[in-house]
Amino acid sequence: MNSRIFTLVLIISTLVSCSNPSGIGEDTHQGKRSRRTYSLAIHGGAGTITKANMTPEKEAAYTAALDTALTIGENILKNGGTALDAVEQTIVYMENCPLFNAGRGAVFTHEGRNELDASIMDGSSLKAGAVGGVTTVKNPVRLARAVMEKSPHVMLTGRGAEQFAAENGLELVDPSWFYTKERWQSLQKALEAEKRESKTGDMTDPARRDHKFGTVGCVALDKDGHLAAGTSTGGMTNKRWNRLGDAPVIGAGTYASDDACAVSCTGHGEYFIRYSVAHDVWARATYLGETIEQATDFIVNKKLAENGGEGGLIAVDRYGNVAMPFNSEGMYRGYAIPGERKVMIYR
Repeated sequence: MNSRIFTLVLIISTLVSCSNPSGIGEDTHQGKRSRRTYSLAIHGGAGTITKANMTPEKEAAYTAALDTALTIGENILKNGGTALDAVEQTIVYMENCPLFNAGRGAVFTHEGRNELDASIMDGSSLKAGAVGGVTTVKNPVRLARAVMEKSPHVMLTGRGAEQFAAENGLELVDPSWFYTKERWQSLQKALEAEKRESKTGDMTDPARRDHKFGTVGCVALDKDGHLAAGTSTGGMTNKRWNRLGDAPVIGAGTYASDDACAVSCTGHGEYFIRYSVAHDVWARATYLGETIEQATDFIVNKKLAENGGEGGLIAVDRYGNVAMPFNSEGMYRGYAIPGERKVMIYR
């Protein structure tokens, strides 16, 4: 072999063997990536989350809640359950936990209502369901799955979505179920800040950002190699005009396809919609051949960050590798793979 060619081959093979293409825990077998038996990742929102503004008691509560959510999903996968079931049940728990901005504990609109959005996607079929602006459905992610499985549509909103929920036997609750004192106080602070801004013209009031990026999400890979993703949220504090963010938008806040990855996003929804973030992760992995770590890092820490989009995402690829990048100060998050699990809050 020509010495120059031999040197070039040696350099290329060295670079390939030394690269780390998959974020958390790449597995290799004779030079080929092997698939884990299961993989699960969750998020509980991203934003201004720092040690300085977190009491030890509150930190312990969030850590315990994230750990419980992981356990619910991981047990389903360990016992041979589907990625879709793991995603749904994990998010149901987080919707019922008042710590998170989804379901009970959702933020309030300008008018003092809780308007809930959710979506879910099955990577094995590319079927998806989404709901927006519902006010009486206890678990919006369950309604999203019902839309996916029991209707010819992908997205239902408002009264129509609630009628569909009733016709399909989903649990309905009085809107007071979603109320928490902390979220109500956040709305009052935002309304006060809005009044100050109207007088001074200063649009930098810290209260404007309070709980802005609260969302919950889950992505999973099951033993059969199927992927699923889901996202649920109450949206933005003080939102108006039946605003919808990225959480119920397939391709923006949620996406899953067995040929590449499953993604759930949390952040300033308008940016995630404009840049089709969840689908873009899939596209970069599929068309550019990027690893899940490379694709998510570019989108979150370069593409979004350079254009003013704040937030993060969780992703699992078809091999079970996990990525959880974010460009905000913190993100409630965690992952579980065989023999390893971790919960994190800060950068």
